[in-house]
Amino acid sequence: MRYVALWRGINVGKAKRLAMADLRALLVELGATNVSTLLNSGNAVFDTQKQLGAERLRAAVLEQLGVDAAVILKTAAEWTAIAARQPIAEADDPSRLLVAITADAATLQAAAALAPQGDERLVCNGHAAYLWCAHGVLQSKTAVALLKQLGEAGTTRNWATVEKLRALLAA
Repeated sequence: MRYVALWRGINVGKAKRLAMADLRALLVELGATNVSTLLNSGNAVFDTQKQLGAERLRAAVLEQLGVDAAVILKTAAEWTAIAARQPIAEADDPSRLLVAITADAATLQAAAALAPQGDERLVCNGHAAYLWCAHGVLQSKTAVALLKQLGEAGTTRNWATVEKLRALLAA
């Protein structure tokens, strides 16, 4: 089966530094094949016939690489549904469209209850929450609230990264 793994908070600032080459090697050691990483922020795509749950991945990264970071694991089919289409028509800049991916439906439902600020828009479907940050992610108060609401049960990626991961899955 093919998977996308998203580590939360990897290589952001000086905390939780993790080389992608080390992450790829660890995934191979755990039985994954066709391993690719994207960017330097904890995104991986791989195939595996073994049971590699999110908790097992987190524990292996902590034990072998010394970094404790939550990981969200999605099947290729789940990722395809997330990336199929974004529901916000005015989102014309992929760097300002944030996609929240969660480990469970309850976290996604809690995110849906957030009230967007100003001219931002938040749309949740059964797969993810999509936040249009009209003035940029760094200026978005809703993005801050969303990340706080998600805690370790979720993570965000911008739309450009979502699309790049979809392309990696298809390769």
